[in-house]
Amino acid sequence: MQVDFHLIKRLPPYVFNEVNRLKAEARAEGRDIIDFGMGNPDQPTPQHIVDKLAEAAADPRTHRYSASRGIPGLRRAVSSYYERRFGVSVDPETETIVTLGSKEGLAHLAMAITTPGDVILSPNPSYPIHPYGFIIAGAVIRHFPVGPGYDFLTSLERAMKHCVPAPEILVLNFPSNPTAMVVDLDFYREVVDFARRRGLYILSDLAYAEIYFDGNPPPSILQVPGARERSVEFTSMSKTYNMPGWRIGFATGNKDLIGALTRIKSYLDYGSFTPVQVAAAAALNGPQECVDEIRSLYQSRRDVLIKGFADAGWDVPSPEATMFAWAPIPERYRHLGSLEFSKLLLTEAEVAVSPGIGFGEYGDNHVRIALVENEQRIRQATRSLRKFFQAGDAPLERYQQRSAAE
Repeated sequence: MQVDFHLIKRLPPYVFNEVNRLKAEARAEGRDIIDFGMGNPDQPTPQHIVDKLAEAAADPRTHRYSASRGIPGLRRAVSSYYERRFGVSVDPETETIVTLGSKEGLAHLAMAITTPGDVILSPNPSYPIHPYGFIIAGAVIRHFPVGPGYDFLTSLERAMKHCVPAPEILVLNFPSNPTAMVVDLDFYREVVDFARRRGLYILSDLAYAEIYFDGNPPPSILQVPGARERSVEFTSMSKTYNMPGWRIGFATGNKDLIGALTRIKSYLDYGSFTPVQVAAAAALNGPQECVDEIRSLYQSRRDVLIKGFADAGWDVPSPEATMFAWAPIPERYRHLGSLEFSKLLLTEAEVAVSPGIGFGEYGDNHVRIALVENEQRIRQATRSLRKFFQAGDAPLERYQQRSAAE
């Protein structure tokens, strides 16, 4: 029996699955694929955080259900983090909540505050959960283009002007995944003023707040006067402390929005495993040299990659933050689009990247490169790319012949 599920039909096939399939096939054949695809930190979680997890897990009292909004100690740690990092005072009882990573928090807040048919303003390209969290909740997405060549506020104004009914929520993500764009407080002031005049709530994803380079810490939107009246910010432990598999993050800001998220989470989960939360509090409250080391590692990899790829013939803009580079497809291959170009690189150069189309149609002239391989592997990729580019049209012709034969 053929069954059509309405909600699932609104979710397109995951673009990255095709590249992942090709990676798996190549590795099964014994080929050495250098993988810049998924933004999955390759380094271990700092030892003092792991030790705190083990210590807490040894106490059988922590094996019971936890609190869906987070243990008090972790919420206080989040409040302290905002105070010392951004100079923002946060009430740990009403203005912050622990989430199972920022991805879960945003999706569950979308469920809590969205009525089917509501219109959401979402930048494009963007991390998939930003629009699709709301699509799952029944919303209608009004995309607007961002990235190189676009003025954010101009795109936003145009999207708002031609949208009926009027949007109710604006999604932000700076430093941006995938584009690595950064903004300053003046930008946030303009956006908050825009949202105030238009009656918008703002959901800001700040997952890469601590992965920045060249000494320019990204700001929080909550530093802007009046932002707390209409904004919630999502942050994550995943990249800052190499804790992606721990699934721990938090949402902070407007107490009504935090209250809505708290209420819906009380029906959906019992919170993260208590020892994970205890360890997360130790990470936020403890020594921060590990964060400096993680940041320095990504900066060093960035510098090696940008120089090496340029020497190989691929000019990639140097990102100011995040663990990604947003790379324009070289002119020779731009007609392919990002998915076919990614497949070409994988099969002919043994280098895997993420196709920009997976982040939205306005990303199709780019690919995303994650800084998750060590410097030796980056140099290996540089050598492969140099051979690939020097071979001219031959790799493309071989790829097209194979594709036609399949």
